[in-house]
Amino acid sequence: MEFRIADTFTGSLDKLANDEQKAVKTTAFDLQMNPAHPGLQFHKLDRAKDKNFWSVRAGRDIRIIVHKTDASLMLCYVDHHDAAYSWAERRKLERHPKTGAAQLVEVRETVREVAVPRYIDAPVAPAPEAPSPAEPLPEQSAAEFFKDVAEDDLLGYGVPPEWVSDVKAATEESVLELADHLPAEAAEALLELATGNTPAAPVHIAAEADPFAHPDAQRRFRVMTDKDELERALDFPWEKWTVFLHPAQRQIVEREFSGPARVAGSAGTGKTIVALHRAVHLARRNPDARVLLTTFSETLANALRVKLRRVIGNEPRMAERLDVLSMEGLALRLHQALVGPAELATKEVVRDLLAEAASGVDGLRFSRQFLWTEWSAVVDAWQLADWEAYRDVRRLGRKTRLAETQRKLLWRVFEGVSARLEERRLVTMSGVFGRLTEALAKSPNPPYDFAVVDEAQDVGVAELRFLAALGEGRPESLFFAGDLGQRIFQQPFSWKSLGVDIRGRSSTLRINYRTSHQIRRQADRLLAPELSDVDGNDEDRRGTVSVFNGPVPVIEVVETPDAEVQLVAERIGAWSAEGLQPHEIAVFVRSEAQVPRAQAALDASGLPYRVVGPRMETIHGQASMSSMHRAKGLEFRAVAVMACDDEVMPLQDRIEAVADDSDLEEVYNTERHLLYVACTRARDRLLVSGVQPGSEFLEDLTWSGLAQKS
Repeated sequence: MEFRIADTFTGSLDKLANDEQKAVKTTAFDLQMNPAHPGLQFHKLDRAKDKNFWSVRAGRDIRIIVHKTDASLMLCYVDHHDAAYSWAERRKLERHPKTGAAQLVEVRETVREVAVPRYIDAPVAPAPEAPSPAEPLPEQSAAEFFKDVAEDDLLGYGVPPEWVSDVKAATEESVLELADHLPAEAAEALLELATGNTPAAPVHIAAEADPFAHPDAQRRFRVMTDKDELERALDFPWEKWTVFLHPAQRQIVEREFSGPARVAGSAGTGKTIVALHRAVHLARRNPDARVLLTTFSETLANALRVKLRRVIGNEPRMAERLDVLSMEGLALRLHQALVGPAELATKEVVRDLLAEAASGVDGLRFSRQFLWTEWSAVVDAWQLADWEAYRDVRRLGRKTRLAETQRKLLWRVFEGVSARLEERRLVTMSGVFGRLTEALAKSPNPPYDFAVVDEAQDVGVAELRFLAALGEGRPESLFFAGDLGQRIFQQPFSWKSLGVDIRGRSSTLRINYRTSHQIRRQADRLLAPELSDVDGNDEDRRGTVSVFNGPVPVIEVVETPDAEVQLVAERIGAWSAEGLQPHEIAVFVRSEAQVPRAQAALDASGLPYRVVGPRMETIHGQASMSSMHRAKGLEFRAVAVMACDDEVMPLQDRIEAVADDSDLEEVYNTERHLLYVACTRARDRLLVSGVQPGSEFLEDLTWSGLAQKS
């Protein structure tokens, strides 16, 4: 007998209390091991439309809904008695007559009406000076969205036959609510149509084919082959991606590429998930290969290690061939093996050397901050070794123009710094990558056969040159996942010039399954609708759709820091009262200077919390608090972004440190990206607060009138 699990089961399991989850897991393991065990109490649901639905007792008031036939048993849902029975009475498992995919369909006659959710307000025209980001749902009258779409086409997208008439009558006000009642592939296709996009061509399978083999069915139903696999699925029920992949993600994970490839997409579209599964796929497909999974910081590398353990479980042989390292950790390890030990020059040491060298150059009229940024972003990043190289380099991302006479003066400074570093046998991290690049060019055997890079938008020049040498132009050797809208550390530069050309091998994910429509829509206002890299590869953010609804984000600016502390504490208390667990809540601030305000709010809320450290694990029973930079890679059901004050977002210290007025654009861009990262960590609920007059970015978040603002 095949034993399956549905994504609706893991989703419902996550909503139960800890002790209830433990009891459900015990019963689920018993069902898998022996469905006929006499201790299992099956009860047939006579009122269910699907006569194969049964309930199984998993506690005094907890019931597991299973779909049972002679050939299979599937865990479908779990809840308290009445709620579980109600769910089953409103569902049926069937094969779609056109696509052939297995679907859990909500029975139409059990839904009284498709109500208009109160949080979808009529769009308000923007002020003339406001930016013009893409609207997920174009402004229209109440006319039906899909009245001109043929019924056969709607069926082809996976709309159940009994829902076609409702879809044909859907308007702008009802389409989001309607999507909540439909199978995921149908909901996503309708949202894409509503935003003016063309959904991907639907997949149809033969009538005699297994309906669970359809790509859309594989995203929601999974055969559990053994107890360990089921245990992994139940240990982290919120993280469904450990078990279920979207067809668009699976296609990228399993695709064969002829060269370097990249997956892009806005926050919440699953780029990291694709990177994780891509690394595992390469390791499984190539049993003798060594695979590297890397990212730009140790904090994010630790988060990847945790996620990877959840994907591969107890497959120790695979874990031995799959290394998860930060770029810096990787470089220092390989440098030790291939070159020898490296003594790193700190940022402070280099700044002192720059000041010392500049004092001996007459006629130099550049600030210390300009010298530092020119050194770090140009000379050191590109590992320029002589005057000719500096004279001819394209200073991408550097707005200040330099005449050749000025470059000559600057080169005297940088040449002096390089000499002093060599005398003291110090090397910068860019220098470490430079040495490794040279060493790899001479080595017949690369240390890794494949490299998968997450958060690739923040990989620097020296790192990318090293990765290009590591890949050696081999097909599929390099795979990148990143979002230009989340670039907060690196200035833009040309990948193609360093031998990494992703043109024709770049994919964009457009289905956001982590962040509600309302939060995604507001956060997107911080960024341009289309971003491009230096090589002309475009990332069009329009057409991204979220597949679930939630409350409208709240943007509040108050009189004093104490008032903000009280506001956030009350909001956290309300979230807890709604049933959110502490580990599902987080508070973020711009930098360490604002941390005391966040701590005061959490203290006032009475919620236990922890400060996010390098390991980044979510600790059950504790809320999380950190700076926005450490928010990367995390996700929560509710997030408060505090201290969005004037001169904090964007940070005044960064603005004052700008060496040239034209460099302000880059500062403002990365500050916007940082706030975008913090806001998009939220799944269902988002509060953004500050003290009057508040950050100028808050106006961009609220210009449409859709967010609640005090």
